[in-house]
Amino acid sequence: MAGTSGLPKIDSDNPDGHKLEKIRGEVEFKNVKFVYPSRLETSIFDDFCLRVPPRKTVALVGGSGSGKSTVISLLQRFYDPLAGEILIDGVSIDKLQVKWLRSQMGLVSQEPALFATTIKENILFGKEDASMDDVVEAAKASNAHNFISQLPNGYETQVGERGVQMSGGQKQRIAIARAIIKSPTILLLDEATSALDSESERVVQEALENASIGRTTILIAHRLSTIRNADVISVVKNGHIVETGSHDELMENIDGQYSTLVHLQQIEKQDINVSVKIGPISDPSKDIRNSSRVSTLSRSSSANSVTGPSTIKNLSEDNKPQLPSFKRLLAMNLPEWKQALYGCISATLFGAIQPAYAYSLGSMVSVYFLTSHDEIKEKTRIYALSFVGLAVLSFLINISQHYNFAYMGEYLTKRIRERMLSKVLTFEVGWFDRDENSSGAICSRLAKDANVVRSLVGDRMALVVQTVSAVTIAFTMGLVIAWRLALVMIAVQPVIIVCFYTRRVLLKSMSKKAIKAQDESSKLAAEAVSNVRTITAFSSQERIMKMLEKAQESPRRESIRQSWFAGFGLAMSQSLTSCTWALDFWYGGRLIQDGYITAKALFETFMILVSTGRVIADAGSMTTDLAKGSDAVGSVFAVLDRYTSIDPEDPDGYETERITGQVEFLDVDFSYPTRPDVIIFKNFSIKIEEGKSTAIVGPSGSGKSTIIGLIERFYDPLKGIVKIDGRDIRSYHLRSLRRHIALVSQEPTLFAGTIRENIIYGGVSDKIDEAEIIEAAKAANAHDFITSLTEGYDTYCGDRGVQLSGGQKQRIAIARAVLKNPSVLLLDEATSALDSQSERVVQDALERVMVGRTSVVIAHRLSTIQNCDAIAVLDKGKLVERGTHSSLLSKGPTGIYFSLVSLQTTSG
Repeated sequence: MAGTSGLPKIDSDNPDGHKLEKIRGEVEFKNVKFVYPSRLETSIFDDFCLRVPPRKTVALVGGSGSGKSTVISLLQRFYDPLAGEILIDGVSIDKLQVKWLRSQMGLVSQEPALFATTIKENILFGKEDASMDDVVEAAKASNAHNFISQLPNGYETQVGERGVQMSGGQKQRIAIARAIIKSPTILLLDEATSALDSESERVVQEALENASIGRTTILIAHRLSTIRNADVISVVKNGHIVETGSHDELMENIDGQYSTLVHLQQIEKQDINVSVKIGPISDPSKDIRNSSRVSTLSRSSSANSVTGPSTIKNLSEDNKPQLPSFKRLLAMNLPEWKQALYGCISATLFGAIQPAYAYSLGSMVSVYFLTSHDEIKEKTRIYALSFVGLAVLSFLINISQHYNFAYMGEYLTKRIRERMLSKVLTFEVGWFDRDENSSGAICSRLAKDANVVRSLVGDRMALVVQTVSAVTIAFTMGLVIAWRLALVMIAVQPVIIVCFYTRRVLLKSMSKKAIKAQDESSKLAAEAVSNVRTITAFSSQERIMKMLEKAQESPRRESIRQSWFAGFGLAMSQSLTSCTWALDFWYGGRLIQDGYITAKALFETFMILVSTGRVIADAGSMTTDLAKGSDAVGSVFAVLDRYTSIDPEDPDGYETERITGQVEFLDVDFSYPTRPDVIIFKNFSIKIEEGKSTAIVGPSGSGKSTIIGLIERFYDPLKGIVKIDGRDIRSYHLRSLRRHIALVSQEPTLFAGTIRENIIYGGVSDKIDEAEIIEAAKAANAHDFITSLTEGYDTYCGDRGVQLSGGQKQRIAIARAVLKNPSVLLLDEATSALDSQSERVVQDALERVMVGRTSVVIAHRLSTIQNCDAIAVLDKGKLVERGTHSSLLSKGPTGIYFSLVSLQTTSG
């Protein structure tokens, strides 16, 4: 395919390439060599070989970073190998048309990417021309139809940015439906059931197995129970296939890699007579993601996640327009008062140059009416030199003016962005749950509003000062030279001013709509970029462009409307200007005829006041900027003045140096701010003992992650109390309380920095020793893979950690939590992304870290919680069972926990 000299460009829009008339689905990797372009020093594959027979299911298993997901990336031509070739039905895929190739595959990835549109539209990304019946059938096959039907808006429910209105399991089922509706020849499943609870996972697994019939399926899994029925299982280690065979064949080799992985995933039976036989593959390693992302816990703990009318009312209350205060804006620029002073002086002087120039020009014109050639020559020389002097003065003043106002503007931009971001970071999580406060919208505000305000304070302020200066001096000079003519000319100036003022008012009223529409386009574009892999996999570029075109339709209409009004206003001003000139010359001629003024006075006064009209026209031309600037100022102060309902820096809060970690929920009622009609908890109570580990289990949407959200005080309960150490959590100084709480969420959040910097984020002090970082990494089983990287702890993680595998990201997140040395440890599927060997080591490390600490462990993967001091079972927001692993199992088939364990077992 590609030589080692470089990586070829992959163009999905290129029409060149073959399209196979009939595709059987045979896939073969031949001696493939590959490294990622961003990590050329790290070899992923070297002489990698794999054959997938047509219409068969091949499962790939192995440790994190072994290269499993790279197989899918190469097959979909996200990348091309450095050497070797990849064949489909014996044809090298680089000879096939890229778009056609991807249309033959259906992908369900580990982290499902949904777009900010309806559930129906998200499923249709798989097949644009599908009917509604097809959509429903695909949803039924993925076990999504029932929860979708329970939503008030059904398939028209908006999923929110990145699907945040849905739980993790719900998002994954929608993604599976999207792949199923495509009816692909080749089905690619990368941890496709990882986010589902036990019951849903079993049903979806059956659906996927049915969908795999007659298709070539490549299945990647850590959870081995999902692949035991695969035709072929291949174990990948260090970029090579080390074992291949069926489940039974591989299990015969007791010391084999696969057999070892299986035995690592056994749930301890503890001599309990479980009616369901727990065999060698006891399915504990459920890589199920919790029903919600803790980082945006709000939207995800209920199947009935939808924003109702009352929600819209609540959202609008926080968005009441405020009158922008330019006085406050200038006060923010107070540290640059010297630059403001020098800039205003320069602008005033520059404003005076215009009437001075006009006076000289009028006098120059009158010179040519003189009869003496010597006098004409002498005065021409004088006025010509005055023009040169004005030019030099204008040059120097302009430099001073622009430098000082630019200096002011840049520092104001910096100050606004810092204050806005600082304020935004104090807002409660519920504020971020709203659609208008998506990450794209916030970034747009920080970038766009600050720049518009800078322009308002810098360039536009200079223009205002110039205009005031020019108008004042011009009117004064006109009245002194020929007051009768000046009064007439001044009298008609308000007509022009009113015209431009009307234009400004019209544009200002439309500006808000245009900005809102543009934000929608920006949000969609940002979402498309962040989900480019999903778009590429489903060849959805045209669909995204249509959505973008639709989103831009509103801005286009607004622009057309603005153009009509602006054109009308400009036409009126031009027309009125010409009319005033006619009036000025007619009346001036009468005054000359009557002997009140001379021709020289006429030309001087006319030039001075006409130039003033042009200055006013220039000032009027900035009405669009003033309208945008006014909205931007209002937007800035709306953020800066907003009351934070959960203030992390509340000065009245109780600051604590340490906590023991006893947590108690007393009669808590709770619903998310964006979904007030959906009750998550009603009279919910639970006590979590200090220094003990408590596991929270239950199906998706039962409210497990909501408990973490309330302990972290991301939200406040509607009723009842959450206590830590016997004190209402609302009475604490929140930032000091959070110093003693560490969180590892199911979808690890890494920043675009080095591994060292990401771990240091967990430190509570400014000075962190290298030894502490290494110890935290060792505790999280991250040190070995970090040191194996060329740059070690200085390896760049990439945006949201894209340079690392899922398991590697999770281990860094765990190291970050360990470094914090917390009193309360919150683990939301903390080991869900790890392979069996890493999971076991990290679980041991976590259990050591949990000793002496209050730990709340949320898990679908029951093998990770069997050693917890207590296990609480939730169902529909209620605490239905509580006890130890063995005591809950002893309840037998009537127990809910027993049923969950039974669902995670398979017969040997």
